Amino acid sequence: MPPVLSYPGVYIQELTSAVHPITGVATAVGAFVGPTARGIDNRAEEIFSFADYERLFGGLASNSELSYAVQQFFANGGSQAWVVRTPATSSGAKGANVEFDSLTFTALSSGQWADGQLLLDADYNNVNHATDATAFNLTVTNLVDGTTESFPNLSLKSAQSNYIANIVNDVDNGSQLVNVGVTGSPGAAPTMSGIVGTALTIATVDTGFGVTPANTTLGSDFGVQFSTSLPATPPSPLPINIKTFAKGTPLPQTVSGLAAQLQSAMNAALAVHMPGASVQCSVSGTGANQAIRINALLPQIPDAVITITPPTAASGFSDAATPLGLNAPASSNVAHYALGTGHVWGQQTLSTGGADGTAPPATIDIIGDPGQFTGIYALQKVDIFNLLCVPDATRPVPGNPSALDSSVDPNAIFSAAIALCDSRRAMLLIDAPPFVNTVASAVDWKTNGLTVHDANGAAFFPRLRLPDPLNNFQLRTFAPCGVVAGLYARIDTNRGVFKAPAGTEATLNGVQSLVYKLSDAENGVLNPLGLNCFRTFPVYGTVLWGSRTLLGADAEASQWKYVPVRRVALFLEESLFRGTQWVVFEPNDEPLWSAIRLNVGAFMQGLFRKGYFQGTTPAQAYFVKCDSETTTQTDIDLGIVNIVVGFAPLKPAEFVVIQIQQITNQSAG
Repeated sequence: MPPVLSYPGVYIQELTSAVHPITGVATAVGAFVGPTARGIDNRAEEIFSFADYERLFGGLASNSELSYAVQQFFANGGSQAWVVRTPATSSGAKGANVEFDSLTFTALSSGQWADGQLLLDADYNNVNHATDATAFNLTVTNLVDGTTESFPNLSLKSAQSNYIANIVNDVDNGSQLVNVGVTGSPGAAPTMSGIVGTALTIATVDTGFGVTPANTTLGSDFGVQFSTSLPATPPSPLPINIKTFAKGTPLPQTVSGLAAQLQSAMNAALAVHMPGASVQCSVSGTGANQAIRINALLPQIPDAVITITPPTAASGFSDAATPLGLNAPASSNVAHYALGTGHVWGQQTLSTGGADGTAPPATIDIIGDPGQFTGIYALQKVDIFNLLCVPDATRPVPGNPSALDSSVDPNAIFSAAIALCDSRRAMLLIDAPPFVNTVASAVDWKTNGLTVHDANGAAFFPRLRLPDPLNNFQLRTFAPCGVVAGLYARIDTNRGVFKAPAGTEATLNGVQSLVYKLSDAENGVLNPLGLNCFRTFPVYGTVLWGSRTLLGADAEASQWKYVPVRRVALFLEESLFRGTQWVVFEPNDEPLWSAIRLNVGAFMQGLFRKGYFQGTTPAQAYFVKCDSETTTQTDIDLGIVNIVVGFAPLKPAEFVVIQIQQITNQSAG
């Protein structure tokens, strides 16, 4: 808005600039879909290293082709990827669960891995039950990696902002381990886990031990007996007599001191009688109304019920349970609510184990449901990915690396995947099935067996042999897509997306050998069909020796014959799509068209200077057209602005021809 000119002088006015810089998008973000050892089902998780994968998905698994592909991706130069875990729901895979009071918790990651490994704890510390009788604190612990989630002051009342289902089940900020369902109309908070004892004060302890504040030295030994409700075959002898306070030792004068002494004594005894077991004693409540809370973690039975009883006469201890406020016998709720153990303790009324499924994920599991965003369609919620890998689409039969698992249909999976890639401007890296292990079978597969035919895909032969860390580093045959995706990422970083990801520079890290070693003549049969081959050369080692799309057969004469040309086009499309969002709803006339030409032209000029295009001048390399010729009055009336961008792509020097001619010396004169 122009300033009001009221006095003689200089006026400053800031004008809106027509500059809207366009930033090039990432070109080598990997996407992997398939089974993993664990992890949240059907949710895309972003990772930046294989350590991230191990933390979220459990690391390498012999029955997961995906796990090895991700490892190979990062080993070959990848730096960013999305992973989608697809459980074998078609064959009965499910998550472990536990039910107590009105709550049912289910592991977000299906399979048996969570049985007894996911623990829940309820407590009331700093919770005001006068305001909400259903409120409690929830702690979720994953024993596999030691991670802990805390959700304070949850409510069972659906009208409250801290309603448990809204908090725990929130996709972004909720639990990454479990979800919760609430049944019935709960009137009070769930029973606290691991509670032993009643209200306790220091004065009560003094009276029980028969000492006064002036005399805190004990006159006799005091002890408790630790026992627990166990399955029919306990892992070690119980109960255990524990001397908690020895004669002549000072008496702790705080409840927390008593809890610490009890914890130390119990763990010392458990270390001898039940190796691997541990007890944690903490104080619940505040002020004069306090109780000692005991959580016991016992091998294989983390949900066992604890009891504290008087020691046997043979132990020679006086009973410490009563003066500690642990009414004799004192019985607890479950030490922890544990998913999937099959035990039913105290308020824990159900604990059903998870299931891995009777078979690995099948075609329907990997493809998923676009309406539910499962399988490959979980990637619809991802901001950007460029290289899609589905190594389990060509999963071999266990123990027979040259036979395809009959539960997967590669063509069905690749057809759904290529359609997704088309909509997201990404490339699909297609692995040859395990039975394609000769030149003849490769020709037949590429010509008649592979039904996917699209510019956004590339196929590779043969399969690769790499050491398997899970089998004493013996060689194992793998689908090549993970290695190729990492190679693409490395070439993009070092050279640019316009450089063909092939040649002597395209070495394959970690690859020891190939299922089939090609000769030059055999390579000459497959390359004209658009099948990218791996070769092994002296000095250079194993390299990728082809860079054609699925439309790269010589007979097709497609404009998208070469991978770098197609990937540059996808890069330009995605970058311009994101970089011209500001144009929407702007006045559709020459000032807008001029601004578009300025910004798109600046972006293309920057790429030209980096060597993305052919030509020695910008006019030879690219053009940007947006004016009254591209956008007619009819287009303007319809709210359409048309931008035409052309570029001269760099094409790889696929065939190098050197001509040698012999010359003869000619006499002078």
